[in-house]
Amino acid sequence: MFKLQFDESKCFSCDTNDCLTQCQYMDIDPGTAETEIRKIINGEDSFVLHDCATCYACEEYCRRGNHPFYLIVQRQEELNILPLPDPLVKRGVQMGIPFRGEPEISEIKGTALNLGVFSNLSRFTQGRLFENLTLMSTDSRKMFHYFCQLMYLHFGRISVINDRLGKIIRTIAAHKVDEVVHFHDECYGTYTSYAPAFGIDVPFKSIHLFEYLYNRLLELKSDIRPLNLKVAYQRPCSSRLSPDKYPYVDKIFDLIGVEHVPREYVGKKALCCGGTILGQKRKGSRRLALELQEKNIDDMKKAGAEVCVFNCPACVDTLGQKVAQNGLMPLFMSDLCRLAIGEKAS
Repeated sequence: MFKLQFDESKCFSCDTNDCLTQCQYMDIDPGTAETEIRKIINGEDSFVLHDCATCYACEEYCRRGNHPFYLIVQRQEELNILPLPDPLVKRGVQMGIPFRGEPEISEIKGTALNLGVFSNLSRFTQGRLFENLTLMSTDSRKMFHYFCQLMYLHFGRISVINDRLGKIIRTIAAHKVDEVVHFHDECYGTYTSYAPAFGIDVPFKSIHLFEYLYNRLLELKSDIRPLNLKVAYQRPCSSRLSPDKYPYVDKIFDLIGVEHVPREYVGKKALCCGGTILGQKRKGSRRLALELQEKNIDDMKKAGAEVCVFNCPACVDTLGQKVAQNGLMPLFMSDLCRLAIGEKAS
């Protein structure tokens, strides 16, 4: 059984409790934050466990690297305080079962590209930017063999992740790869944040897509033609697990000649797409989700953005059509980079 490596003394000696006081979906003052975090640590009920938007942001807000969000989700499961209705949880858990049949494993030379559960998005990994990478699998029937399972943090199901993740890691490692580029922030966060937090060994090096894209663009720098676009970036929840990679957003934008428009809801203050809040059991969850989506898109428009850049397929499903209806072009980061080197977007 994997155990969360959580240091209680770091919380008890913290005088700011940023993990809760900076939350954008709950209004928590420092005194209340201290009381509630102690309840959570002690395994007691707390309104935080009921009202958490599961946006991952407290992982970034914690200045001590103490994994408050993983603790919250663990307590939700232990106390059976699930963010989503039971039927949705049961259906979601059944949907993501890996290894219905044995995967065919082939040795991959060089660096591999992992699409995780999004094998249908292989069209976004075409062209010269990705010509040096080998896709682990494009077979939709095998996609769950590479599904990182971290989605179940939104379901309050730590046990599901811990039960399946070791098998996923062994499948990836069986390709005998030293380095893996992860298309989705969630996969990258799984192997660089979640796994270490639970003492799960990962025998390969993980590379964030944005770091890879930036370095590949440097190699193709002579082919870059500035796009001269004003862009907003929709930061996904799972990006909170790798805040050290967030600076690559501006590095890429500077390199391809686009302006990252100044916004209120950006960086640490970024708003999630609202997708995980829509179906939650908390009172007024749908209204909250729609309000934050409106606030987010209005912020993009006021800043003069012409393009909304995504990296999360779930964010695209939730917000893509809405940003388009508001006059912004939705684009994956990989497609934006392809445009800059003269290739067509997918």
